[in-house]
Amino acid sequence: MKKGSPEGYNVAETGFCEPAQKPQTGEPNERNPLYRINIGFDVHKKSISYWVKAADGRILEEGKIRATHEALRQWAAKRTEPWHGAMEATLFSGWIYDTLKPFAAKLQMGHPAMMRAIGASKKKSDQLDARKIGDLVRCNLLPACYVAPPEMRELRQMLRYRNLVVVQAVQMKTKMSGLLMEAGAEYNKQQLHGKQYFHDLLENLTEVPESVKDLLKLSRGALELFQTTQQQLLDRLQKHPRLAERVRLLKSIGGGDVTALTWALEVCDAQRFPSIADAVSYCGLTSALDSSADKAKRGPISKQRNPHLQTVLVEAAKLAPRWNPQLAAVHEKELQRGHRNRATLEVARKLVAYLLAVDKSGKPFEARQLATKEKEVQKVA
Repeated sequence: MKKGSPEGYNVAETGFCEPAQKPQTGEPNERNPLYRINIGFDVHKKSISYWVKAADGRILEEGKIRATHEALRQWAAKRTEPWHGAMEATLFSGWIYDTLKPFAAKLQMGHPAMMRAIGASKKKSDQLDARKIGDLVRCNLLPACYVAPPEMRELRQMLRYRNLVVVQAVQMKTKMSGLLMEAGAEYNKQQLHGKQYFHDLLENLTEVPESVKDLLKLSRGALELFQTTQQQLLDRLQKHPRLAERVRLLKSIGGGDVTALTWALEVCDAQRFPSIADAVSYCGLTSALDSSADKAKRGPISKQRNPHLQTVLVEAAKLAPRWNPQLAAVHEKELQRGHRNRATLEVARKLVAYLLAVDKSGKPFEARQLATKEKEVQKVA
């Protein structure tokens, strides 16, 4: 029985995760050797519970550590044997992973969406959660997820903060319009957020209370701050040495800076996607699949995806037919079937294929030119 996105690409919304790896059989192999010491961590904001088990299942040690860098380093430095550890991907798992990684023979993060069995038991505690994670590690059944390098995570955090600032700027624009409408003031909505027009508008408002004028001035100041902040963050990301060349290649498809930056920082390593279908599923552009007893049922677009990447790709797909002839042809073909939203999704999927191809090859985008019958006739002639 299969549920969810194809081949287990059920992506958590933590920002850390890649397509989850398929669970192994539990037998030792060359790719995932079984270690003598296996440790499960149940991480929280202030404390970390751990459970140490031997390869044969014997419990060797259990306890709790303060969630600080120094306490983790002191605990890890006392381990005398190589160990394999794992934890669930959460909001604050990143720094814990970075701190323990140099001390572990192997350290992994578990995919939270595929570890729901931990919360399904009748009894639940930090110690029991750590024990179950340890058992998954010991049996080689942990649904591990991709963890981006620390530098890329920092840059991705900066991009997401910029997106938050843009949302707040839009909310501020809406609030300014609402204040004017509540006061019954006339204004040009196309020019409202222009600096000179807004200044002239405030000077000419006669029947608007002074309190509303003060709120409009405060809102205008906040809007200018948000716009300046988001542009500074965007410029800093574009000039970063690890992103400049990669963004330049991705922009050869025809999209903007935000689309290229979002792909580069959310995907991080394009080689982790073995196929276009896997990348499309990770981006949240495929429908959910429920297959059982030789019957397959497709649902709506799956909610198990990278929401940041999905939003940017869908917005880019709406404009893509204007700047890319190939994507325009895809949109027109799907539009003839009568569903505009499906046409946008199909363009977004094709855009993912282009981004993945450029990112993997390291070469600028070149449209594939198919030989027409007229060209063939000319060559023969």
